[in-house]
This record gives sequence, C-alpha cells and structure tokens, in this order.
Amino acid sequence: NLQWDTLGRQFVEYEQMAPFLIPEEQQRRLLDFLPLFLKTWEQSPGVIVFPNLQLLASEVSKLLTKEIKRNLNGKPAEEARLALKQLLQQKGEAEDGHLLLKSVYLLSQTNLRTMWNIIGSGLPAALMQCLYLCFIFPLNKTNDDGGTSEDDIHTQEMLVKIMLNMYREEQGVEELLASDKLHALIIATSSLWDQCSHSWKVPTGHVLRTISKAQTKNSVVYLQAVDCIKIAIQNLFKLADTLPACDVCEAASIVLCFVKDSYPISSALLTEFENNDGYQLLLKILLRCEGLQKTERDPYVDEILDILTCLTTCGKTELKVSGNIVHPQLPHFDFEWTQSSGLTVKNLQAFQVLQTIFQKSNDQYLCGRILAAIGTIWAWNTVNFFLLEWTLQPINQFTDIIHFKPYPVQVLFFRLVESIVLDLSYVPHEILKKVQCLIRENIVPFCTLTALQCLLSMTKKDVLFSDIFRDSGLLGLLLSLLRKQAKILRKSAGGQLAGLEEVTEKELNAVMLKMVAALTVKSVRNTVVLKDYGMVPYIKIFLDDECYRSATLSILEQLSVINYEEYMSIIIGALCSSTQGELHLKIDLLKSLLRILESPKSHSAFRSCSGFNGLLSLLSDMEGALQDPPSGLWMAVGQNSILELVFYTLQGITAALHLDPVNSSFFQRNGLFEKMAEDLGSLGCFWTHGKWQTPVTLEKTRTFAEFLDAAFCSSEPFPMWLKNCIWILNFLDHMIKGTLHLESYFRETRTDMGEASRDDQEGSQTQEENPIAVKKTDNKFPVSASRLNCAIVHPGAVCVMVRLLPKLYKEGHCQLSQEIQCAVVGHIQSLVKSEKSRQVMCGAGLLSTIITSCQSAFLNANHPLHLPLTRVFEKLASQAIQPDVLR
Repeated sequence: NLQWDTLGRQFVEYEQMAPFLIPEEQQRRLLDFLPLFLKTWEQSPGVIVFPNLQLLASEVSKLLTKEIKRNLNGKPAEEARLALKQLLQQKGEAEDGHLLLKSVYLLSQTNLRTMWNIIGSGLPAALMQCLYLCFIFPLNKTNDDGGTSEDDIHTQEMLVKIMLNMYREEQGVEELLASDKLHALIIATSSLWDQCSHSWKVPTGHVLRTISKAQTKNSVVYLQAVDCIKIAIQNLFKLADTLPACDVCEAASIVLCFVKDSYPISSALLTEFENNDGYQLLLKILLRCEGLQKTERDPYVDEILDILTCLTTCGKTELKVSGNIVHPQLPHFDFEWTQSSGLTVKNLQAFQVLQTIFQKSNDQYLCGRILAAIGTIWAWNTVNFFLLEWTLQPINQFTDIIHFKPYPVQVLFFRLVESIVLDLSYVPHEILKKVQCLIRENIVPFCTLTALQCLLSMTKKDVLFSDIFRDSGLLGLLLSLLRKQAKILRKSAGGQLAGLEEVTEKELNAVMLKMVAALTVKSVRNTVVLKDYGMVPYIKIFLDDECYRSATLSILEQLSVINYEEYMSIIIGALCSSTQGELHLKIDLLKSLLRILESPKSHSAFRSCSGFNGLLSLLSDMEGALQDPPSGLWMAVGQNSILELVFYTLQGITAALHLDPVNSSFFQRNGLFEKMAEDLGSLGCFWTHGKWQTPVTLEKTRTFAEFLDAAFCSSEPFPMWLKNCIWILNFLDHMIKGTLHLESYFRETRTDMGEASRDDQEGSQTQEENPIAVKKTDNKFPVSASRLNCAIVHPGAVCVMVRLLPKLYKEGHCQLSQEIQCAVVGHIQSLVKSEKSRQVMCGAGLLSTIITSCQSAFLNANHPLHLPLTRVFEKLASQAIQPDVLR
C-alpha cells in the first residue's frame, strides 16, 4: 500500500505539471513513471490501489497510439512491418514501445471503465493496422513456422489479448470503422491465406471472430458498403480450387461468422452472401473435405457445419406448409401440440447444402455430422421435422441411398428415424414403407439388420405398430424369410457359414424372430396370421440355437393364447427329445412352460399332452448327475446347473398341480409321486447301496431349518452330497406347502444374440459358491389364502420326502447322515401337528409309506429315528378312518 501511495502522489504531480510541459518532456516523464508502476504491479498481484487508473490508461494508450502512427505512417507496408517489430520488441531493459504495450496490456484487464478509456484513445484502429501488417507480411518467409523467439511470442500474446478485450465491446468495433483496415483484413484472409504469416493465422481468426460477435448496425453498413462479403466469396472460390480443404475451411469460417453473427441486427450480409453464390461455395468446400483423416480435420469443418445449421433458421418469413397427416397415428399425437415455441426453419437454401452433402458424400464423418445437425434442428422445435419433410423430404430421400453409406452412418440414420416415433410420437408412414422396401431387397445385410432393429424399437413403443406392420405386409415378409432360413437350418444340420457372413446371418435371423415376437405380443390376429402361414413347424426349428431361443419361445407362448394343446405338445416334445447335455435348452423350455402354466386354462392341456410324465422323464435322464465326484458327461456340467434343472422341473410340476384338483388327483392316482421319489433318489447325492445303516449315538441335534442356515448361510464346511440333498429337500418342502412355483433361487445367466455375452467361467464360479438369488415378486399365479394357510397343500410330496429319508446317508459321514435324518423326521412331525393336515396325509398314504420305506428304523427301538417316526405314525393312526389302512 505504501508503494501504491507513493505512485499515486507521483502521478498527481505528473497531472499537475503536464499542462506546462512540452509534449516531449511530458512523454518522457510518463515513460519514466511506467517502470515503477509495472514493478509495483508485479509485487502486488491482484491488488491495485491507484485512484487515477482511468486517466493513466488514457494517457498510456494515447501515447502508444501516437508511437504506432509515428513509426508506421508514410512507410511502405513491408518497411512498416519491420518498424512495428522494432517498436514493440524488448532488448535488454524495456524499450519505450514494449513498455507502453505491456502497460496497456495490464490496464486492459482491470475493469470496464478503464477499457472504455483505452478504446477512446484511438488504439483500436491503430492495433488493427498492426494486425493487418503482421498477418499479411511474414518477417521470415522461409522460417515463419518455427523461427519465432519467446519474446516475439509474448509480444504477440499481449497484442492479441488487448485486441480481444477491446473488440468484444461494441464501442471498440465502432472505433474501427473510421479506417479501412477491418474490411481489408477480412478480404486478406479470403485471398492471401496461403501467403500470410503462419504464426498469425490463428490469432487473426480469433480476433476477427471476436469482432464478429460484437457487430453493430454501423459495422454491418460499413462492410456492406465496401462489398466485403461479395469480394471475400469471390476470393474463396479461387482458393477452393488450389488450397487444401482444411485451409479453405479455416478461411471461409471467418467470413461465415460475420454473416451469421450479423443476422440478428440486419439481414444485409446474409443477403449479400446468398446473392453471390455463398451456399454453392460452402457446398464445394465441404465436399472437398471428403476422405480427410481424423488427424487432418480441423475444427473449422465443424464450425462451418454448425453455422450452416444455424442459418437454416435465418429467414424473413415463416414457412407455411400444409401436409397430410396419414392415419393411423399414435393416440397421444397432436399436430397442433407439435407447433411449440422455439427456432423454426425459415431458410431452405441453407438446409439444402446439408442435404446435398449427405446425398453426394460417403464420408463417414461428414454424413454423421449432418445427421446430428438434423437431429439438432428437430430438437429446436418439433415442427421443424414436418416443415422439412413436407418440403425437401430429407429423411424420405436419404432412405433410398442409406445402404450406400458406411455402417456407422446407417446406425445414426436409423436412430434418427426411430426418434421420429419415440420422441415426436409421429408415425411417418411413407418413410416406414421405404424402410420396409430396404428390408425386402436386403442389398446390404448390415443395413437390413439396422433397419429391422429400428422397426423393432418402434413396435415395442405401441401395439398400434402390430397392425401397421401387418397391414403393410412386413409381418408376411418376415414369416416368408424365416421359413426360408428355417429350411436352410434344417438342411445344414449344424453346418456353419464362414466368418462375417455367419455372424450377419445369425443376427438377421435373431432380429427377425424378435420382430415377429413383438408383432404377436398382445395381438391374437397376428398370431392367427402366423398359424395360417403354416409357420409353427418352422418356428420350432429355431429352438435349438440359444441365440434364437428367447424370441422363438415368445412366439410359441403367443401361440398358446389360441391353442394351449399345440403349445404344450411342442414344448413337452422338445423337452423329451432334448439330449442329456442340453441343459440350457431344457431350462429355457421349462421357464417358458412356467409362464404359460400361470393360466389355469393351460393345466388340462399340460396333462393331456403327457406333461407330468415328460417332466419326470427329465429327472430320470439325470441319473447319477449329482454324485460326488461327478463322472461321465456330468463332469463338464456344473452341479449348480443340474440343481437348476431339478428346481425348474419340480416348479413345473407344482405349477401344473396348483389349485387344480383334476391334475392333483391324476398325479396321485397314477403313482407319480412314487416315480418322483425314485427319480430324485437316483440323482447321485442320495445313498443307493444298501439298507438302513447301524445307528450311532448323536453328539448334537439340529432342526431342519438350522441345517438350511448352516448349509447355505454360514461358513461351516458341508460335503457337497449333503448340500445337494438339502437343496432337494428344501424344494420338496416348498412343494409340500404349495409355494415352490413362487420361488426363484437361480440367477439369469444366458443372453440373446445382440445382448451382453455371458462370461461362463466367472458366472459358473459365482453360482457354485452361492446360487441363491432374490425371491420372485411378480408371479401371476392365483393364490388361495385358505390353501397357503394350510401347512400341507401337496401331501404326496411328504411321501417323497419320507421315501428319500433312508437315502440320506454317505459312508464316512455316519454322524452327519443320522443328524440330517433326525432333522427331516422332526420336520415331518411338525407338518402333521394339525388335525386337518393329519387327515390330508392319511389320504395320501403316508402311513404305509413310513412302514415300507423306514421299516428298519420304525421297528428298531434302539434307532434314533424310532421315537420320532412312532410319534408321526401315532398321530396319523388316530386320524385313520379305514381299518385296513391302520392294519
């Protein structure tokens, strides 16, 4: 503060003496003062305590302006350029010119009032003259790219920064109009770009863009009066034939900025641009950019495209178009609503440049940028889509040529088409017809694939598209193509296509199936069309390939709506004909079956199509699958996958029995619970090599629930055979209570074609450690409160549990085996506590099951299971109505 106080007093003395001094002495005193001012500034950055800052700025700026004019005026241009360098350069201690420049540079960054004083000194015009000389005349033409010293770079930075600060103010631009250097510099950039100073190209463009943003009504009149835009366009037409495309873009972008930025003030420069073939110039320049590598592209190509996009909204009158809204349309579409506030297209000439570039160019970058520009224009105002499509029809016309474009451009294009429906809620019938024609011709398979994915997204948007694509013939086309592909698959019998062709063919098939699935969802009429086409036998063929399976099952599930028997026949048949190793196929089929069994109307069809026997045959086929260690075919299959198949098989049986007395009676009457017990017992985790073993004295006892917690929720080591047994007993427990079909223990691991691929190894390890997942909360099965409150819904499953009781054993694990046996018997005992449950169990034959399956333990008073089995028997016997049952 002391330094600033001293400086303030010195400057006051200067002010008081200045009127009495000759100009030379006044200038010398100011120049002597400035080094002290700069030193104080540098020692206290950001802290300025100087009351006469504006006056100082005015005095220093006037002196700098005077020095520039004294050194430059009256000299030839090249000589003046050299003189400018000598004036502003630093040699040892600061020279006068450099001292003044640095002082103005610092003062220009203080505040707006100070900046106005600098502008009022005449400095804007003087520095524009300097910029013109620096740009036009490189000091070292042979080494202009890399011969600039650090001092020269610093001087350039200060000059440019001062100009940017001055010219971003309208007052600063107005000060330029008294001289001819502004329009001369603009014209120079359009004519001498290849001859100018390389090191001054970017700074000059930066300064001119800043001036462009601060244009005033007077500056527009000034530029128009000298035909600045007209001459610049003529010059650029010549450069466009000789210079590299990027250089021409950089020069043209400067001129284009003045056209765009002046429009809110006056349309004069835009009119001059249009009248002198400005759009043809831009078209010529941009088409020359085709094929440029990423490293060759300058940001000025993007700038020109952005300005062109903005110019589409520059026009004197609103476009008036009245198009025909073709019906049907989405229920919430309202054309009046689309006419929201926002920028609207008024300049079709500017848009035609974008449209023509897309039509003539196959450059991925250019085409992609133009599609992005169209999306931006639509985002400004929804009505712009209709204004353009009802006049120039860009999307309609692009559809005819999109298959010629690079694949990434095709993807962007169909996303744009998709957004018409998803974002604008409009159905563009004419465009969709052309897209369907593209699919029918299938000239480029990748393009066909992308087009189908686009239509698939639309179909998922609203069921209206199920009718639209049926009536337009797309559904019939897809069915015909799928029939052809199914025949090829059947004949090839697993034969493979080569490389990329195979991938594309599979993806096409997968998307066609998904499309048919989407068209048949909630559409009985479309499902009838599929059946009438005789497609059911062909659709079945796609079940074998996992990438087609999800969509195929979806189609077949829609078929069940009109014919449960046909669906059940297909699914049960596929389950029974699947090979032992096709676990994923079986699980997918069972999941589909479960979805259909949610409808009680499907239960009779399931029974009549031998569904129960079919599912039990799956268990029979898994004989020895869970033995530890695994052997044979099962060595390559994770035990978790086998348990998953067991789970879904039992779920399917439970779902078919759910609230269905006829099916329950059928299952019981035909001895299928006994068959289930036999098949489960042969899985390999249960003991099958003899009768009851010699009892041992138990050191501890646990309940069945405690075994479940210990096996799956604690760190206690359990042998694999016992874990598998407990899993199956847990399934049976839920089946007894009628809730197994509502449970979900296994994570989804398989994906369709086009979705994220499965990491088999990682997924297998994760699931082997803990296959439990969250419970289902979205089941659609009807639940009877009275049935679920009853402890036993399917008593036959209790008999299955009793039949497995003697098989809960493993050599070397006598203590653990007997402990789990006691836990299971205790659990059965808890199930028959109520009178109602005992009546149910007597009817299911549990008495005779206990005697036949557990005879050794039941009759041996020393066996640990004797007492609990006797108690169960006594409770059941008290409810026995028929004497022969008791005997």
